[in-house]
Amino acid sequence: MNPDILDGFAQASMMSSLIATGIGSLLGLVVGMIPGMTISTGIIIVLPLTFVLEPTISIALLLGLYVSGMTGGSFSAILLNIPGTPSASATGLDGHPLAQRGEAGRALGLAITASFIGGMFSFAGLFLIAPLLAEIALRFQSPDLFSLVFFGLTIICSFAAKSVIKGLLSAVIGLMIVTIGQDPMMGSQRFTFGQVNLIAGIHFLTALIGLFAIPQLVDNFVELIGDKETRHKATRIERVLPRWADLKRIRLPVCIGAPVGAFLGILPGAGGPIAAFISYDYTKRVSKNRDEFGKGAPEGIAAPESANNAVTGGALVPMMTLGIPGDPVTAILIGALLIHGLAPGPLLFVENGGFAFGVIFSFMYANFFNIVIGFLGLRLLVKVLATPNALLMPTIALLCVIGSYALRNNFFDVYVMFGFGLLGLAMRWLDMPVVPLLLALVLGRPLEEHLRVSLASSQGDPTIFFTSPFSVVFLGMAALSIFWSFYAEHRSRRESNGATRQ
Repeated sequence: MNPDILDGFAQASMMSSLIATGIGSLLGLVVGMIPGMTISTGIIIVLPLTFVLEPTISIALLLGLYVSGMTGGSFSAILLNIPGTPSASATGLDGHPLAQRGEAGRALGLAITASFIGGMFSFAGLFLIAPLLAEIALRFQSPDLFSLVFFGLTIICSFAAKSVIKGLLSAVIGLMIVTIGQDPMMGSQRFTFGQVNLIAGIHFLTALIGLFAIPQLVDNFVELIGDKETRHKATRIERVLPRWADLKRIRLPVCIGAPVGAFLGILPGAGGPIAAFISYDYTKRVSKNRDEFGKGAPEGIAAPESANNAVTGGALVPMMTLGIPGDPVTAILIGALLIHGLAPGPLLFVENGGFAFGVIFSFMYANFFNIVIGFLGLRLLVKVLATPNALLMPTIALLCVIGSYALRNNFFDVYVMFGFGLLGLAMRWLDMPVVPLLLALVLGRPLEEHLRVSLASSQGDPTIFFTSPFSVVFLGMAALSIFWSFYAEHRSRRESNGATRQ
């Protein structure tokens, strides 16, 4: 057996790593179930606390939060019909009607069980696929890596926006921000305008806190001003463990949702919501009880829940092997790895094989903690739904300020964080997606480095990007992605205009 596998299992099985995974899972369930909070926001708030921890422990904590956050989103969707995460929207279609019939415990138990099965399925795929894909990626040269990063950026921007133009514009803004600081090749200053604090560039985490947390705080503050906030009453929870008859009913939905979620998770930009609704729709088509869907069908809970948790493992595959984030959360995880001096990509399995497999096994433990904490602490966890925003939001705001300052012990980063908060608000009011900007911040630096190294080696000849089959394939896929996005948007507008005329 590969010694790196044994080393990774030992690292993930250390008591400190297990405790971190358990704490992360508990936090993830809480963050996921609070309406208005997101998994990305939860990880961003926790990330500064991991700077003093070992890399293995830090990633174990974040993976626990990532995995359980997906499951936690279904709690509020089932009990309140308010999805805690976008992926849980499909779960609420049948979960909430089942809760209204007085079977909230049954619905929550099915959601937790399906999430665990989907997560373990994606763990198996991650364990088997990631090392093989990393071996192939080791053959990539600078032109191939540039084309790969460019493809990852274009496909994510295409999926992340209702308007392709706005999505690409958001990515361009992110690429412009990346250029602030020192030139990666020459070491000279760029766009610092004489400001010493900008020589090191804009810190990734500072931008994340501003883009995600500040707009959410403003939204909740507006709700408080308008007296729109209500304290939700937690539904009475009866039996939680699924009965054997329910387990038999969800066999087919889980067998549909888990592979669909794992496959779409590997594709950058597809994400949990798409996987959840595709699984829900296909399960409904093949089910013998299709008339029950929308009225409290157990299959309608199991399919999307197994899919959105299978997405988590799938999204880790391109993140670990290619350095391409599969979704916004894995983009933040890449930032966490870079902060600890570990660059995700094919060399991760060569230079830090034990750590790479440690991440994979920590993901496995995160799924185990998810189901254990979910079942044992469910009755206590749902009481979090009654927490008023007037108490929750000031605490989050304080953590944002502390986290921004603690990055470099520089109050300038706090100003930058608020600046990005204003940018996030402006983009929200203009209906511009934030995700492409986020991913541009992650991918911008390697995109520039591989572009300039390739052009330097070819003495400025751009045809170098068409000399390698890998590069040609990635550039072709990028062109297809952009073309298809424009075509899909045009077709959608044409159909909506036709419906309006009728």
